[in-house]
Amino acid sequence: MSHSATTEPRRARRAAPDGGRRTPRRRRRWGRIVLLSLVVLLLAVGGTGYWLYSSLNGNIDGVDLDKALGDDRPEKLPTSGQNLLVLGSDSRSGDNASLGTGKVSGARSDTALVVHIPEGRKQAVAVSIPRDTLVTRPECTKSDGSALPEAKRVMFNSVYSLAGPACVVKTVEKMSGVRMDHYMEIDFAGFKGLVDAIGGVPVTIDEPIKDTSSGLDLSAGTHTLDGTEALAFVRTRHGVGDGSDLGRIGLQQQFLIALLSEVKKQDLFGSPTKTYKIADTLTAALTTDSDLASLTSLADFARSMNGVDPATMETIMLPVAYDKIDPNRVVAAEPQAGDLWKAVRSDSEIPESAKKSPATGG
Repeated sequence: MSHSATTEPRRARRAAPDGGRRTPRRRRRWGRIVLLSLVVLLLAVGGTGYWLYSSLNGNIDGVDLDKALGDDRPEKLPTSGQNLLVLGSDSRSGDNASLGTGKVSGARSDTALVVHIPEGRKQAVAVSIPRDTLVTRPECTKSDGSALPEAKRVMFNSVYSLAGPACVVKTVEKMSGVRMDHYMEIDFAGFKGLVDAIGGVPVTIDEPIKDTSSGLDLSAGTHTLDGTEALAFVRTRHGVGDGSDLGRIGLQQQFLIALLSEVKKQDLFGSPTKTYKIADTLTAALTTDSDLASLTSLADFARSMNGVDPATMETIMLPVAYDKIDPNRVVAAEPQAGDLWKAVRSDSEIPESAKKSPATGG
């Protein structure tokens, strides 16, 4: 089901930003989980018998980027490499209302990842853009058809709620000079549904975790987490380590490995019923560019990614520095950010110097 970028999105999950102030370390709340969920979906619909899932086509929302953005875009890669913009919708409404993710209305693009798949399709790289990064938002068309003028020093997270996904793509292309070949978005409900569909994921922790904010209360040992518990597990921050985002990222990495292992262990290709259930859950929570907004297109794209191992995917944060005017915000750090985007544009290896972020001391 395809919609133009100027059509009001079908779900109530998209609305105004919360305006909250966060440090750069709160970047990737669940970015890795978004990526893995999408990979699992692509593998599920790309396997033998994907035609069984043709009834799922109507689940997928489509954004016509070519119509919305026109010809004023960066050149495509000079190789067969591809770039995807992946957004994680932090919705608290609709199907997500009961997920225990807070009482903030509407939706924000709290997770934004530029996923670069190099020529040869071996090891993908994901560049995380912190939500509090100050950017220049180009002129865009809002969902009601009115023009949103260019604005400087706006928070990256605000672009999505003000003008929709096409404007986010346009903003990323303008700030990076990198053309986005595809767009994908998934929300909290999709992640929770994936975990529940496979019957839970076992994880082992060495120390108990008790986080009143996320509601997670686990004793030391092995636990099989259902969807709600898994969502709390990857979002918990106060109940692990020193309460910083570093502990949460560690839990996300641990859960990624456990989830991938469980998917492989269950041999989903041998269970069409379970694979359908997973695909149904995720397509209902998925928005893509119009070129991918069908099961056939997703299957073709999945087959082109057969050589990519999500377990070896490298995740890099866009190098940022604290803004000199507003220390609660960050700006792209130069020359590191420029060198990173240059490597992506040329489909070449990203230098180590381009991975260092002054704001985090990395």
